[in-house]
Amino acid sequence: MREEQNEELLRRRFQELAERSFRQDRPLFTGFLSPAEAQWALTAGKKARVLTVLSGGYPDAERVIACFSPFPEEETPDFPIDALELRWPHQSAPAHRDILGSVMGLGLERHCIGDIVLEADRAILFCEHSMAEHLRDSLLSAGRIRLQTALLSELPQLSPPEGTEWRDTVASPRLDAVVASGCHLSRAKAADLINGGQVKLRHLPTLRTDAQVEPGDVISVRGFGRLQIQEIGSPTRKGRYPLQMLLFGDKRKP
Repeated sequence: MREEQNEELLRRRFQELAERSFRQDRPLFTGFLSPAEAQWALTAGKKARVLTVLSGGYPDAERVIACFSPFPEEETPDFPIDALELRWPHQSAPAHRDILGSVMGLGLERHCIGDIVLEADRAILFCEHSMAEHLRDSLLSAGRIRLQTALLSELPQLSPPEGTEWRDTVASPRLDAVVASGCHLSRAKAADLINGGQVKLRHLPTLRTDAQVEPGDVISVRGFGRLQIQEIGSPTRKGRYPLQMLLFGDKRKP
C-alpha cells in the first residue's frame, strides 16, 4: 500500500513539474530517477505536451535525470550532472554497495545520486551538481577502504557495459522460463524468485510467473544480474522458442 502511495505521489510531482515547464515556457529538471520512475516522467511529459529528455551522464545509464522542456531537443540545456572519480591506491577495490552505503551515510537523498560505475582501478560516481563539492570533500572511505575523491572537470566518456551473449530454447516466452534459462536455474526456482519479489520486468517488480517476455525487454534478478532480451524466434517443430539474450553481472551457478 505504501509503495502505491509513493508511486502516486511521484507521478503527481512529475505531472506538476511538466505542466509548470509548459506554463512558464522553460526547461525544468527532476532529480535522478530509477528506470520505472523515468517511465512515469515520460508519461507526464506527454500529457503536458512538453518534450522529456533523459540523461544519466553517460550512454545507457540506469539512473537518469528527466528534463521537461517546451523547446526542441537540440535546445535542451546542460543537465545538472557532475562526476566524481574515486580511487583506492594499493588497496583492493570497494564493492558497489560499500560506496553507495558511504554516500547515503552522508545524509544525501537517493535522488541526488546517479550510477556508480566500477572500473579496474577507479569508480565514477554521478551526482547532482549541487552535491558534487560536498561529496568531494566528505566521501573519504567506502567500508574500510580509504578513497581519494576528485571532482572531474567534465563528464567522462564511458563505454556501455558489455554483456555475455546467451542462446537457448525455452518451452514458452514466459517470465519464469526465461529467468530459468538466463540464470541457469530450474523453472521452479525461477518461479520462487518471481513470487518472492526478486525479479523486475521492464524495470518494474512483477509477481506474475506467466508474464510474457518480448524482444527488447530487460529483466533484473536480484543476486543474479540483468538479462536483456535480444530475440525470441518462432517455435521449432518441438514447440520450443529459440531465445537470444545478453547477460550482465552474470552470477549463474553451473
